[in-house]
Amino acid sequence: MRSKLGFLWQHHRVTFLAFLAAILVTLFFVIRMAVFTLYWSDPDHRNQPPQDWMTPRYIAFSWGLEPSDVARALGVTPAFGPRPNLEQIARTRGVPLSVLYDELAALLAPTDSLTRAPIKSPDDSSGEVSP
Repeated sequence: MRSKLGFLWQHHRVTFLAFLAAILVTLFFVIRMAVFTLYWSDPDHRNQPPQDWMTPRYIAFSWGLEPSDVARALGVTPAFGPRPNLEQIARTRGVPLSVLYDELAALLAPTDSLTRAPIKSPDDSSGEVSP
C-alpha cells in the first residue's frame, strides 16, 4: 500500500492532492449533515416558541418553514447583517420584542394548528374534540 501511495505522490502529486482535498470536503459535509439531522430530529428542537436569541433561520427550521418567509414576515433585510437574532431585529427596527412575537404568532398560527392536538370548538356543545 505504501508503495502505491508513494508512486501516486511522486508521479501524480497534483491529482493525489486534489483527491485528498475532495475526500476532506466530502467528509466535512457528511459530518455536517449527520449533526444537522441529529439536532433537528430531536423533538425538543421542533416547534419551539420564539425567543429573543433565535434567528429567523432557526425559527424556520424549528417550524418547518422557508427561512425567507420568516425573514420577510419579520421585515429582515440585508441591512440587518448576517444572522440577526430577534433581539437585534427589534432593536434595529425600533420596536419591542412583543411586536416581533406577534408577527411570528401570525405566521406560525397555521403551522401550529397542524402540529398541536386538536382543541375544542367554541360552538361544539357535544363535548367532543373537533378535528
